[in-house]
Amino acid sequence: MPLAMANTIIQVDHLCKYYQVHQKEPGLIGSLKSFVARKYSDVKAVDDVSFAIDAGEVVGFLGPNGAGKTTTLKVLSGLLYPTRGVARVLDFTPHERRAAFLRNITLVMGQKQQLNWDLPAMDTFLVNAAIYEIPDEQFKKTLAELTELLELTPLLKKQVRKLSLGERMKCELSAALLHRPQVLFLDEPTIGLDVTMQTKIRQFIADYNARYGATIILTSHYMADVTALCKRVIVIDHGKLLYDGDLHALAEKIAPHKLIRVEFSQPLNGQRLAEYGEVVKERGQRAELLIPRDQTSQVAARMLAELPIADVTIEEPPIEDVITRVFEQAARARAERGESDENDNDE
Repeated sequence: MPLAMANTIIQVDHLCKYYQVHQKEPGLIGSLKSFVARKYSDVKAVDDVSFAIDAGEVVGFLGPNGAGKTTTLKVLSGLLYPTRGVARVLDFTPHERRAAFLRNITLVMGQKQQLNWDLPAMDTFLVNAAIYEIPDEQFKKTLAELTELLELTPLLKKQVRKLSLGERMKCELSAALLHRPQVLFLDEPTIGLDVTMQTKIRQFIADYNARYGATIILTSHYMADVTALCKRVIVIDHGKLLYDGDLHALAEKIAPHKLIRVEFSQPLNGQRLAEYGEVVKERGQRAELLIPRDQTSQVAARMLAELPIADVTIEEPPIEDVITRVFEQAARARAERGESDENDNDE
């Protein structure tokens, strides 16, 4: 059964995870030197990160490759011991790995698998039921729910090796959720999947959150995952927290422009779109312009009055562009401080 819990489910205070990495010079001479006097460098995978997540929240955890996302999830799931700071999940200290903690969390990594390659997925489900001591009635009920949500019926008796990537990912999610965890750490759950399967997985995650009130941290390089599931995002880069808050507020804070898409009813006959804003695309009788956010209404009104417009839409800039701008600002700030990018880690 789910644990009785306070409103704050995940609490992270000044969390740090550092590694010492061996630096070897190339070639035979470098190999010989490494036997005598090894050189090490410190990699700050997670560096003084703090945040809190309440019950039922679905939070996007964003950053480029090497930002520290997976390292953070591994600390929160108890796989890694923090160098410094405090992490609490469901009022447990994760690295103590107590049974009551492990029964109520799950970590799904899109590039790893727990299913046995040579056996049907159902066999792994039965093994997990035994490991988590899931009562028979609960196991059957949960499996029936997962089968309905993810359309698993034709997959359960197939060898895992014969499943497509999308089918395998559905079974991986099911195996990880049979014990009805209250906290889900999802690391790239839709990686490598086609657009249709990505949509199905997103819908499943949303349904699971609604049905069980689960708290979810989601990492993904597909911004469609984040915009579909997360109102709040936490952005980190080089192990440092860059932003924690509403996704749309981030766009308003970082992106000073809105995007106006226009379709003209006839050629412009020499009229210059640059008079209205920054032209980012112009082809035939269609164009896209970036307009300063505080001038959008006035410029749109001018364009409607002065140009032969058949259709116009005003949009926020793509969230990918917003996140990219965040990382570019962080990179410039590091350069101004004279910091190197050499300490990149592999998540």
